[in-house]
Amino acid sequence: MTKSGPNFLMAALRCEIDALEQLARTSELVGTIGRLVHALQRERGLSNLLLGSRGQGFAVQRSAQVVECVRMEQAVRTGFDRLETDAGRIGNGARLFSRIAWVLPGLDALPALRSRIGATEIDAAQATAAFVKLIAGLLAVVFEAADGATSPEISRLLVAMFNFMQGKEFAGQERACGAAAFASGHNDSARQQHWLHLIESQERCFQVFAEFTASHPGELWPSDRPALQFAELERFRRIACAAPAGVALDTGLSQAWFDCSTRRIDAMKDVEDRLAADLRQLCAQKTAQARADLQVHEALLARLVGDADAPADLFFGDAAASPPSADTTAYGRQLERSILEIVQEQSHRLQAMSDELDTVRAALNERKLVERAKGLLMAHRRLSEEEAHKMLRRTAMNQGRRLVEVAESVLSMAEYLE
Repeated sequence: MTKSGPNFLMAALRCEIDALEQLARTSELVGTIGRLVHALQRERGLSNLLLGSRGQGFAVQRSAQVVECVRMEQAVRTGFDRLETDAGRIGNGARLFSRIAWVLPGLDALPALRSRIGATEIDAAQATAAFVKLIAGLLAVVFEAADGATSPEISRLLVAMFNFMQGKEFAGQERACGAAAFASGHNDSARQQHWLHLIESQERCFQVFAEFTASHPGELWPSDRPALQFAELERFRRIACAAPAGVALDTGLSQAWFDCSTRRIDAMKDVEDRLAADLRQLCAQKTAQARADLQVHEALLARLVGDADAPADLFFGDAAASPPSADTTAYGRQLERSILEIVQEQSHRLQAMSDELDTVRAALNERKLVERAKGLLMAHRRLSEEEAHKMLRRTAMNQGRRLVEVAESVLSMAEYLE
């Protein structure tokens, strides 16, 4: 039997439902990853306190946090297993699954890293670098989830969530940086510059987040931060970053710094949890609506199939047609017109979705370009990631151009740097 246009419309709706269900699983995974990242960020800070004190303090707190991290890690692994890995079932599956494949060995290596930290066989900088690499891998999974979303509203929320999580990660790195400085009792120029870079990076991420949550509850950050809490954070920042390099820091402030920055990060986690809840609700709403549409369209198709006299001349328009009457032919014409209107409505909706997705993904594409440009500068100028980013930003400011435009210029010169 030859399939009709409405048959393919039903197939399109089923594909949309399939994509939404997969997106719902991916979005659930994003929330689970957020909880693991939060736990690892705290473990990283406590590890730096332990290493900064040369193993003399914070061992009990760190051990308890490791137990929590192991629990969260298992939840993420379960989330990975729930993803549909059949070829073609997810639009950007190749990139998403590659990110997951990359991060799993990092999770496998955590026990050995923890053992070395417990034995103080590595320093705070090495421990921080290891955790940063793993968390970056987990956030890359979130990035690909945002990049692969097929619903503009869901994509927008995922982009907002990714940038907020990235800003929170920079806040976590700041906590770890300060923990190492205060616990060891000293700070140098390089660490001070890195600290300032982390502060700037946080604000940059929160600015992008705000752009994608103009009328969203998540905009409560940062306006809901208690003034006293922020003042306390700034006081610690000035103590560590404004003092001349090499001046001794009060080691007794290490716990106070950790607690202060933790309260701020925990407040971020509350916003992140709300974003995750909104994301789950939005996925459920979109899927329910798609299922309801499918039921309506299936009923219309069944009625059309049962009417053998339905005309097929409406595709090219029928301006002269008389108003529908009660006879069978007129009823068939009215039903066929309904089917055609549904097809046209679906086409317009998909085009609108595509246009909005292009707008949302522009922010993700800009990030990709900047990251590629940084990688090129790091490779050919032998710069650190931080130095490469500063070079791009300084060039953009000096030339009055956007950061992404400078990144594009750098990449256009790639062939001459080979």
